Amino acid sequence: MKRIKIFDTTLRDGEQSPGCSMNLSEKIEMARQLEKLGVDVIEAGFAIASPMDHKSVKAIAAAVSEPVVASLARCTKGDIDAAWDAVKEAKKPRIHVFLATSDIHMEYKLQMTREQVLQSISEMVAYAASLCGDIEFSAEDASRSDPAFLARCYENAIAAGATTLNVPDTVGYSTPQEMYDLICYLKEHVKGIDGVDISVHCHNDLGMAVANSLECIRAGATQVECTVNGIGERAGNASLEEVAMALRTRRDFYQAETGINTRQIYRSSKLLSNITGVPIPPSKAIVGANAFAHESGIHQHGVLANAQTYEIMNSADVGVPQNTMVLGKHSGKHALRDKLLSMGYELTDEEMEKVFARFKTLADKKKNITGSDIEALVLHRRNAFLASCELMSHVVNTGHGVPNTSYIQMRRGDTILEDVAIGSGPLDASFKAINHMLGLENIRLGSYSLNAVTDGEDAIGEAVVKLETPDGESYTGTGLSTDIIESSIRAYVNGINKMMEAANH
Repeated sequence: MKRIKIFDTTLRDGEQSPGCSMNLSEKIEMARQLEKLGVDVIEAGFAIASPMDHKSVKAIAAAVSEPVVASLARCTKGDIDAAWDAVKEAKKPRIHVFLATSDIHMEYKLQMTREQVLQSISEMVAYAASLCGDIEFSAEDASRSDPAFLARCYENAIAAGATTLNVPDTVGYSTPQEMYDLICYLKEHVKGIDGVDISVHCHNDLGMAVANSLECIRAGATQVECTVNGIGERAGNASLEEVAMALRTRRDFYQAETGINTRQIYRSSKLLSNITGVPIPPSKAIVGANAFAHESGIHQHGVLANAQTYEIMNSADVGVPQNTMVLGKHSGKHALRDKLLSMGYELTDEEMEKVFARFKTLADKKKNITGSDIEALVLHRRNAFLASCELMSHVVNTGHGVPNTSYIQMRRGDTILEDVAIGSGPLDASFKAINHMLGLENIRLGSYSLNAVTDGEDAIGEAVVKLETPDGESYTGTGLSTDIIESSIRAYVNGINKMMEAANH
């Protein structure tokens, strides 16, 4: 079996997806989960982009030990210096240098000639290699580049010290056959390519990112660049979970395998969704709510007789919880901990105390607590631990033909705050009360959504809000409760806390 390296760029390319920005603590939590998932490389960010990006790359480099930690850099000394400074303390550092090679990019974006591009690649890859022993070179827009010129670019990169060559389909333009042919061409025409890793980075503009990546593996690629849930710029990137499970399920065809711990896939997917506030579509392959669901009577009959009649994967292999243990208000801490361990969640004693307290509160509202309920409590524990403002109580008066009023009481540190406001609806009134008591009248609600996390009349509702500041910054807040108004208020407070945390840094 050929071993395929998984290069995860969720924290760099994925975070560039509109509405998917993460704060420092969220990035570190996601990086640690990626380490549990077993990715080979974590692209932690673009260090030169901002002081906060540099700080987050450096923090991730210190937080993980098993994966390679990479930082992206343009072909300039300033970028490369910033990238190296951010990753140099990592146990396995990598500098990822890129430069566009397609005619359209060279003419209109770079305003450079082919010879200037070749010279820049040689000089800057050599400079990066003088700092770090692991250098990846990406030819941006490779799939639309002249193949002969592209081969010269990669030869220069290898001669200058590159250890990985990345072949990006930057705008998602190529088809699977074209990507297969391109990798084959490069293997035949690039001197020294047998001594380096061949990587591919496919975007999903035409919905073919995963198919393109898999064809590149068949052609000889040894590394795939992808993201959890396929997030990324525009239509996103190749989905990590789909690539990993395609290779596992059809290893007879691809004759390749990864080091991914597939039982961590579902947890990684849910964590990212919770952090970004972007829900997973029900029909999403591998991790969607319907991926292992059967409604058709014919399908149900077949699955009951033999699951393999309609399921080509075992749900447990991707970490989908089975929800077999029923927990309720009489359940103790040991039963809850056992359930969490069976789902793969290891909590500290402090985390366990807080999750158990929230579990008891929920158990008073619901007869039976499912695995999905517990998972939601664990994923939302961050909201309580990082809170600078905490919702204490609320009273909402709403109806047709009467003023919609909301009374909110919160704790901020040792201070109890309270306010009341009138709005066009219960949530508008609640958000106005919060803004007024905190002196944040300029904050705007950019978007709001509500989803049922679990089933039944007493289902937990997850609210997601996006708050926008006057200077254009946006913050995602999430809240959880069986009361949808409460979950909405908690989401708003969570977003405010993130905004305050960012302001303090």
